[in-house]
Amino acid sequence: MADPGPAPGADPTAAPGADPTARDGAASPPYVAVVGASRPTAAQAQAAETIGSQLALAGAIVINGGGSGIMAAASKGAAQAGGTVVGILPGTDRAAANEWVGIALPTGLGELRNGLIVRAADVVLAVGGAYGTLSEVALALATGVPVIGYDTWTIPGIELAASPDLAVTMALERASAAPAGVDSRD
Repeated sequence: MADPGPAPGADPTAAPGADPTARDGAASPPYVAVVGASRPTAAQAQAAETIGSQLALAGAIVINGGGSGIMAAASKGAAQAGGTVVGILPGTDRAAANEWVGIALPTGLGELRNGLIVRAADVVLAVGGAYGTLSEVALALATGVPVIGYDTWTIPGIELAASPDLAVTMALERASAAPAGVDSRD
């Protein structure tokens, strides 16, 4: 039987059987989930906007829940810096995403979409937060996804950063070291 060749849209230079989602350095940008409170302080919102901008300028894909607060601030910073923002929405309406989300993915899962946000990311960066943020942090820690925190929960497993700049540096370092799509429990 003849070899059908690579699937449509696949990298024709990839090795046979290679994982098309695997990161190999410059081939794939880091995916950074920026999570936090829907009602942050002004300082936290400014930090999230700075973080989003710096991540975009570094070539990262910014992932979040697509809503208000920290999600909107990080989305705004990333979008205004020319970056890609993916919003994984709790509802079923793409139009519910904040105005800076470039790719809106409605799930209809409510808060359960937090697991999708975490699993899509190479690293989670938490800014401020309430219980929704805590659930994302817990899911990340339970599945081996590194968590960087700025002005957020102080619990074992979160690497705290003293500034937004340092949070971005730490997140990019952890993302580059994290194998994409690997569950530490496997």
